[in-house]
Amino acid sequence: MLSPRIRRLKLDHDSLFKRFSGWPVIRIVGTAGMPPELYRFQYLVRGLYVAPDGAILERNDHLLEVNLSLGYPRRAPQCRMLTPVFHPNFDDSSVCIGDFWAASESLDDLIIRIGRMISYQEYNTKSPLNGLAAKWAAQNSHLLPVDPRPIAPPLEQAAVEPASSEPSSATPAAPQAMAATIPQPAIQSSAPVSGAEDPWDQKIVIP
Repeated sequence: MLSPRIRRLKLDHDSLFKRFSGWPVIRIVGTAGMPPELYRFQYLVRGLYVAPDGAILERNDHLLEVNLSLGYPRRAPQCRMLTPVFHPNFDDSSVCIGDFWAASESLDDLIIRIGRMISYQEYNTKSPLNGLAAKWAAQNSHLLPVDPRPIAPPLEQAAVEPASSEPSSATPAAPQAMAATIPQPAIQSSAPVSGAEDPWDQKIVIP
């Protein structure tokens, strides 16, 4: 008989591959274990990072590593970005998900939520991991979200083709300088993609 933990890991695996199969915005690019206890996800959404000279730049390709530790699902998954992100709720070693994780939450919903965080559709400046990003977000909320397009796959089908403005996975778009210094960036945002209703269509901001 399978243990509750193994049953949960198998359920997560099946749900993740079913939900994101063919969906180019979020891709599973690596796993370890049977059933997997370690995942790597690729997000093809617009997010921000800080260059060595202090400029805030856009990037369209992000990698997330998720480790389902022995305490999972009672304990939140250990999530860390493998690519740089400038966001109030990210630092070099972790993603802040403790405020909304519960054992009853599905892993695929968490992966979607992190994608919304990368694109600044969600952020929390009350208890930030990155104080500078929190200050920047509070001062530049009119520029957010950085990417307003749907992060979650449409409910009525497992996969759809992305809009023509979706970044290519083969050759990520070159970073675009957004400012010479952090306080005064200029973000170019495209209009939301029309089509199926996005169940995650509300920007969540905790000022």
